Parts: sequence; C-alpha cells; structure tokens
Amino acid sequence: MRAFIYTGGTVRTEHITEHPKADDLTIAADSGYHTAVALGERIDLLLGDFDSIGQIPRDEKFEIQQVPAEKDYTDTQLAVEIAIDRGADELIIIGGLSGRLDHTLSTLSILEDLHARGLHGYITDGQSRAHYLKSSSTLVARSGYKYLSLVAADEVVKGVDIEGCKYPLKRATLRRRNQFAVSNEITGNVAFIAVKKGGIYIIESRDL
Repeated sequence: MRAFIYTGGTVRTEHITEHPKADDLTIAADSGYHTAVALGERIDLLLGDFDSIGQIPRDEKFEIQQVPAEKDYTDTQLAVEIAIDRGADELIIIGGLSGRLDHTLSTLSILEDLHARGLHGYITDGQSRAHYLKSSSTLVARSGYKYLSLVAADEVVKGVDIEGCKYPLKRATLRRRNQFAVSNEITGNVAFIAVKKGGIYIIESRDL
C-alpha cells in the first residue's frame, strides 16, 4: 500500500506530479494540512502537536490525532510510523525539504530508515526530489527536474557509476566530506546510477 504524507514548508504545487489514488493512505503532518489543501487532496488523518497549523479544522470528516509538543520524534516521523503500522510499504513525502535545516535533515534521514526496513520512499517539494540508494542500481527518467546530483550519505561510497548524463562516472569514489557529483544533467531519456558499496542520496532539482 502507498501512503502520502504532507508536511509543512514551501511546496511548489505547480510542479507536484504525485497524487494519491482512491486506495492510498493520506496523512497530513501538522501544517502539512495546508499543503494537502493547496494541492486539492483528500486527507485521511491529520496528525501533530499543532504548533504550526493555526486553527485545527475540527469540522472536517477525517481522523485527528494530537500529540504532545514535547516528544522525541518530529510530526513527519510520527506520520511515517503510523503509515507503516497501517500497512504502507511505499511512502511519498510531499514537502519537508525547505524551511528549518534541522527538520530537512531529519526528514532526509527517513529515507535511509525506510531502506533499512525494506521499504521504499521518496521526498519531493516540487523544486527537488530525493531518493536513497545503497549498494544497488537504479534508473532515473528524464523529467522536469534539470539537475541530477549524487550526495554521499556514508563516509566513503565506492564503485559509483553514472551513465546517460552530461558528466558520467565510472567506478568513482564519493566521500561525505568532499561532495563533487552535484549538478549533473540527464542527456538522454534515462540515467543509470549504480553503487557498489555505500549509500547515496539521489537528488533531482530545478532552479526557482
């Protein structure tokens, strides 16, 4: 089952191409309620400590769960856990890549956690879209995102290949403290990315 999680922050709604189907679970994390509304999406569950949503829409016909403001996890992390508890094995997080840097980094780390649990997910705010890949390979189709960047998540990432891009790589080594595989561009219909050892963030992005 897929789950869509809507979070706060700036979302370029005109560039969001991911929309839930009737049988997908939809969760708004606090002010992510406004993101879902701006996209015209239905909401199954509104979750959060409600420190940023403003007035809580109590008259709406969806489930509401309020949690304490003093807690270990962010509202987005809690939404992810609920989605998994309800059977989601693929999670699409809308938002969460702008605003406070601490929230952005914690949201990105969710992708690593999902991978470790054998689940799939990605994050998009319309300007950027992020996936996580570890010791594997994938294809990235050319889309409205101009740039394709690989950011090392581990100290050392070995055997990195990039094909179908302006700047190809072959058996390259990426280091977390020296990122250089940034602002590449897909030249064909699809890019091939492979990693022999280690984890990377695959980030598609466009200029404002």
